[in-house]
Amino acid sequence: MRVSTLLGIATFLVFPPIAEAKGAASGAAHHWETSPHHLSALIGTTYTKECGNAFTLGIDYEYRLSDFLGVGFVAEYAFEDLDAYTYLLVADLHITNNFIAQIGPGVEFHGSHKMEVARLGFLYEFEMSGITVSPQLHYDYHRNHKSAVVAGLAIGMSF
Repeated sequence: MRVSTLLGIATFLVFPPIAEAKGAASGAAHHWETSPHHLSALIGTTYTKECGNAFTLGIDYEYRLSDFLGVGFVAEYAFEDLDAYTYLLVADLHITNNFIAQIGPGVEFHGSHKMEVARLGFLYEFEMSGITVSPQLHYDYHRNHKSAVVAGLAIGMSF
């Protein structure tokens, strides 16, 4: 297992309980309570068996419908040998104010080749002074092709 994968797993396992306790103690309102719109930018890596790790940039928009559910889209580009554009329609399932599962279908383009993709991912959103920071780990399933793992850090804000 790669060091970056181990660091991502450690972040999910160690930091969420600490941040949850701090957030509950402060009694601060969650960002979605003032605006349902949230936009974030992702920097990370996409791993596939064929191409290894590829530097990845992305954007994620969410419209929060309730305490539990948000809907939106994700657009990512994986550079280097992978050279892939991924577009997804997603549902964000807010298990807690901070811990979120993301699922949804999409399409991925490698040059002129197009394939269907389904994402299952998890992120943990820290909020500080109206800015969110969220480590993320996603599994992208491609029918009839090798799947991918996307790991990264997103910085966002409500508007």
